[in-house]
Amino acid sequence: MTPNSRTGVGRRSLATLISGALAAGGLAAAGVTTLEPGAASASSHREAPLISGTPQYDNTDLYAFVSPDKPDTTTIIANWIPFEEPAGGPNFFTFAEDAQYDLRIDSNGDAQEDLLFRYTFRTHTKNKKTFLYNTGPVESLDDPDLNITQTYDIELIKLRHLKAVSSTKIADDVPVAPSNVGKASMPDYDTLRKQAVHELAGGATTFAGQADDPFFLDLRVFDLLYGGNLSEVGNDTLKGYNVNSVALQVPNHMITESAEQPVVGIWSTTRRKNAQGHFTQVSRLGSPLVNEVVNPLKNKDTFNASTPRDDARFLKNVTNPELPKLIEGIYKIPAPKEPRNDLVDVFLKGVEGLNQPPHVTPSEMLRLNTSIKPAAKPKRLGVLDGDNAGFPNGRRLTDDVIDASLQVVEGELVGAKNDLGDAVDANDKEFGAAFPYLANPTEGSRGPLAKGVDGGNDVRNQLGDALRPAGAQGSDNTTLIAASAGAGAGGILLIGAALLWWRRMRDRAY
Repeated sequence: MTPNSRTGVGRRSLATLISGALAAGGLAAAGVTTLEPGAASASSHREAPLISGTPQYDNTDLYAFVSPDKPDTTTIIANWIPFEEPAGGPNFFTFAEDAQYDLRIDSNGDAQEDLLFRYTFRTHTKNKKTFLYNTGPVESLDDPDLNITQTYDIELIKLRHLKAVSSTKIADDVPVAPSNVGKASMPDYDTLRKQAVHELAGGATTFAGQADDPFFLDLRVFDLLYGGNLSEVGNDTLKGYNVNSVALQVPNHMITESAEQPVVGIWSTTRRKNAQGHFTQVSRLGSPLVNEVVNPLKNKDTFNASTPRDDARFLKNVTNPELPKLIEGIYKIPAPKEPRNDLVDVFLKGVEGLNQPPHVTPSEMLRLNTSIKPAAKPKRLGVLDGDNAGFPNGRRLTDDVIDASLQVVEGELVGAKNDLGDAVDANDKEFGAAFPYLANPTEGSRGPLAKGVDGGNDVRNQLGDALRPAGAQGSDNTTLIAASAGAGAGGILLIGAALLWWRRMRDRAY
């Protein structure tokens, strides 16, 4: 909650767009049947009790933006599995096989999905007699040394009034980019990433695989709002952690109602197969932070199992939010007057004149005006700083949604000007200039090297020399002992742990 500089012009921009538009705008439940059977409980970074225990199904973040290098397309990115420790083997991170990972599009603002892109995954194991994820350096997605692989299909479902009118498989058996085990296992991970980008018919492009977690923020907010005295800000809590990502780039005309109505609503869900064989929604995500800090504990699991058209039940959480009261109690910053109709208009209906569709049904999702061209120099506070191509008009990877949301919640749009933030203004890794834009995942080999070892290949070369095939066994043992003695106790442990690995390497090389 530290001050953040920006221009006065930017401050006036969003206020001008919504001036005169603040109204009660209560949410109306549609009272319609669901698309498919099943409703249950249990999305973002461990934000609801039930989903926090099943990370494979936990949708951590959703992004939607007009593609900066292809402005006639929209890119949607959804992430799952929070806090992936890069060295978390031997069972690294896979998508669930009993799940449907869905990207849902509302093209006309009625809070009902008109398009649904469904990703489903299969796991393949080459050798079940080893515990290893990979049995040697992986140079390609079809490398025989990549022991555990995944592939996926994409089904495009078109709906009318929640009834499927067509279903088309638009991707079949596409390979997934693997977890980044480490520099020895995957010496050129960027090549693996590029091989996982797949072009589809009709001008769409898809990617699925591990990525650096793009969300940047200081999660110590939960320690009594940054320590109770603002001593706990400025640290990107998610630095060094990875997620599993799905990215889809589609032509704008494919998802919009028409050129005259270019605003779409987007949210993602996870549906898990239950014991009866039916798929049940367990995770839902649209705008960031909603289920973490807007919904109370009694509503969190219900929200994850619900649909936008039924969001009337959560309206009071928006019009009478808890967070401003907590900030007032701890930091003595007066909470804006309630009901907070400004929050309803910006976050549930879209900003009038920017990303609010006509005849909108208020509901929680990301709303994106696909006709707004990408900014040449994006501003991290998005619309709040005069950059209409950014949050809350969709969400770009570089948007600082913590600072922007905090400032709006604290009354920026109703006269309580502020520059609050968590002092984390950018991701620790740079994003890419082309699809899928995500930064490569942090490798499992990060961290300090063993004593007596530099950054080169000396230990690996010694092991390669030591593990010669039969016939040179004596010299092999001598070399191994010499290598161990030279490296010290740490080197002995390192070599012992790597012995099986390099025995397999020997078999390949010789």
